[in-house]
Amino acid sequence: MQATASHSGAKPKVALTPNPGLTPMMLNHAAWVTPDAAATTDFYTRIMGMELASTVLDDSVPSTGDAIPYFHIFFRMGDGSTLAFFEAPGVPPPSKSSHPAYDIFNHIALEAKDRAEVLRWYEWLKSQGVDVIGPTDHKGLILSIYFHDPAGIRLEITTPLDKEWNRHTEKGYADLKLWEDCKEKAKAEGRDVPEALLELIKDVRKRYAKKEPA
Repeated sequence: MQATASHSGAKPKVALTPNPGLTPMMLNHAAWVTPDAAATTDFYTRIMGMELASTVLDDSVPSTGDAIPYFHIFFRMGDGSTLAFFEAPGVPPPSKSSHPAYDIFNHIALEAKDRAEVLRWYEWLKSQGVDVIGPTDHKGLILSIYFHDPAGIRLEITTPLDKEWNRHTEKGYADLKLWEDCKEKAKAEGRDVPEALLELIKDVRKRYAKKEPA
C-alpha cells in the first residue's frame, strides 16, 4: 500500500545520523540590522579598527525575494572574518525583548591577543565615551569586557585565560547531561524547573571554587 503525504502540517521526522565530516572552516560573517549605516561604519572602522570590506545595495532580498530595499555593509577583522549590517529605511525599530536575558546573552565576542590587550581596549573605549562593563574574569576561562555598538548590539572583547578553553568537549557533554537530566527529573516530579536548575548550579559551582592557601 502506497504511503500518502500527511496534511497535518507537521514535518516528517528525519533520521538522526552522524555528521558526514562537514565542519565550517571559519566565521564568514554575522549580520544584524542597523538604523544608521554611517554611524555603524564610524564605530567599526574608527573605534574597532576594522576595514570596510564590501558593500551591497539591492531592492529585494536574494534568498527570499522579499521587496525590502537595503544597504549591506561588511567590516573585516584580522583573520578575514567579517561583521555585517543591513540598513533598510522604513523598517520600524525592533520590539523590546520580553526578558533582560535576551539583551545580555545575545552578543558577539571578539578575541584579543592577551590580558594586556583587553585592558588596552578598555581604556580606548572609555576614552571614546563608550560605556564598558568589566573586565570580568569568567572563572579562569576567559577575561572579557562588554559594550554596545550604535545599533545596540552587545559586543565582547575577550582573551582566553585557559589555553584549552575551547577543548573541554568531554566535560561539555557531561555538563549537558547533568542539565538535561535535572530538567527531566524536575518535570517528572512536578517541581519548578528553574528552581531545580539553581540547586544543580550551586552543587556544580564547587568545581570553580579556588583552593584556599595552606
